Amino acid sequence: MKTKELIQHIATSTGQSKTRTEELLNVTISVLQKELLAGNSVQLQNFGTLEMKRRNSRVIVHPKTQERTVVPEKMQLNFKPHQTIKDQLYRINNDK
Repeated sequence: MKTKELIQHIATSTGQSKTRTEELLNVTISVLQKELLAGNSVQLQNFGTLEMKRRNSRVIVHPKTQERTVVPEKMQLNFKPHQTIKDQLYRINNDK
């Protein structure tokens, strides 16, 4: 789903205009970015938790040349889904 489709779906579901819905979505994204970049985790009820985690530096080896390269540490966005989503995914994966 693309942003325009999300805005249309939310606007239809809530009875709000697409313009107002887009403004609210933009503000929500801005707040999420600000909180995550400040080092805070963001917990969305019945959805999951977003947080920034530091990934340590590590050495990787090229499989063909055996050349070693150091990958520097970096910050990475991490998402941990809520238990209800985990349960639904488990059911989907085990209904085969």
